[in-house]
Amino acid sequence: MESNPNRCWSTQNPLYIRYHDEEWGVPVHNDQKLFEMLILEGFQAGLTWELILKRREALKRVFADFNPKVVAAYTTKDVENILKNPSIIRNRAKVSATVNNAQILLRIQNEIGSFDKFIWQFVNGKPIDHRFQSMSEMPAQTEESCAMSKELKKQGFKFVGPTICYAFMQAVGMVNDHLTSCFRYNQIQKAK
Repeated sequence: MESNPNRCWSTQNPLYIRYHDEEWGVPVHNDQKLFEMLILEGFQAGLTWELILKRREALKRVFADFNPKVVAAYTTKDVENILKNPSIIRNRAKVSATVNNAQILLRIQNEIGSFDKFIWQFVNGKPIDHRFQSMSEMPAQTEESCAMSKELKKQGFKFVGPTICYAFMQAVGMVNDHLTSCFRYNQIQKAK
């Protein structure tokens, strides 16, 4: 990779650069990774993504590497212990929602085989390529993210509004929102 490639985001923050260059927009089909990204996007509500990236490892530790089977079994006592941890974002509603969402995800896995199959239906199983040329073209939500939000809420998920769902879709590669001038745009296109 060139020493100073053209990126979507104008930043010198190594956390952002690593996330942009290695994860953002790469199609994800692993249920545990999908769960992680859905939870992280929910935790980000009202906060910066930088804070989430800084707390990500601590969140991974308290949520058993985002293993939904483990998290779904957390008790009220487990939630209380997590809320005592100064390394995480100590928001009771978000921590409780994580346990709730793990339980719902397991139910979906049991019903249709995988969360991957359930979540990717909102883009007909393949990434949407928006071909944005500037950040100003990027919406906060789309028809697909609204449909996803509505269905996730109907299933019982928490912290899954249309904007959170769109950020999730971007994160897990359901949409390729790398700008066409970004070095990752073509890499993501070739990878799908």
